[in-house]
Amino acid sequence: MKIGIAGVGGIGSNVAVNLVRSGIEALRIVDFDRVEASNLNRQFYFHDQIGRRKVEALTENLQRIRPNLRIEAVSERIEAGNCQALLGDCDLVVEGLDRQADKKMLIETLGNTRIVISACGIAGFELDAIDVRRLGHCWIVGDFITDCIQAPLYAHKVVTVANYMTRLIFQQRSCYGNCKQ
Repeated sequence: MKIGIAGVGGIGSNVAVNLVRSGIEALRIVDFDRVEASNLNRQFYFHDQIGRRKVEALTENLQRIRPNLRIEAVSERIEAGNCQALLGDCDLVVEGLDRQADKKMLIETLGNTRIVISACGIAGFELDAIDVRRLGHCWIVGDFITDCIQAPLYAHKVVTVANYMTRLIFQQRSCYGNCKQ
């Protein structure tokens, strides 16, 4: 199963760490952004990486965990015009994008033909309302209410959502080709 990660901020970088630490040996990561100081409280980057492209810094960090990791790092903004080309050959895509419009575009572009694991409502500090919903080939994790416009992003909640998402990936991976969608 080929796994792609669209956006390697709080959700994407933490899911990537979980996958690599759990034995995944190949990933494609796609993001256009650079590491900022404000990312360090919840993303898998370090102070000396501020200013670097996220895909380059994350590749370096993941290969420190698993030196033989095969990683395709694509430094490009995912848009409607290139989404299919960047991620269309992945069997499963982790959606870790910031903007609601981008999330919607990715799910609409890829969600009918491949598995998409997405997040919605990852801000704030409350964990009790985190849930999983399924819409066709798409699974969405979060509290479905608390947006980062309404509340700050805290590491413990972002990582918890990423952990739920990782569990879903392994469930899909274990039945890949054998489960009815």
